[in-house]
Amino acid sequence: PYSLASSIITFLLVVVFTYVYTALIVNPQQYAEYLKRQNAFIPGVKPGKPTADFIDAVVTRITLPGSIFLGFIAIIPAIAVSAGVNPTFARFFGGTSMLILVAVVLDTLQQVESHLLMRRYDGLVKSGRIQGRSRMQGIGASM
Repeated sequence: PYSLASSIITFLLVVVFTYVYTALIVNPQQYAEYLKRQNAFIPGVKPGKPTADFIDAVVTRITLPGSIFLGFIAIIPAIAVSAGVNPTFARFFGGTSMLILVAVVLDTLQQVESHLLMRRYDGLVKSGRIQGRSRMQGIGASM
């Protein structure tokens, strides 16, 4: 199932589709217009079309290393199998499985962090350091 030709095709398809996806999602004209409406600018770049061209150039330069990295991740199982790793193990820990695993771990860490911040805020409110609505409701209820 893993051959040099299929690995090269997979790598190239991932790189190409990364560029296609970026072109569909990132609209430099829209970002340039948004910056103009907010009276913001990129230092050294004139507002309008030059800003859109600058954003397009930056996105294109940033997309290349990202697409190469994603292409490499996609062919990790093939590289592992050619290095002698068990194909089932290589398939499980390679490619898109790793992307999904990392995304889930990052999301879980973000949720844990938000829960910890919420507990810290609740502790501040209960200790009286921050006075919230609950104290105001108590005053209004006694009238």
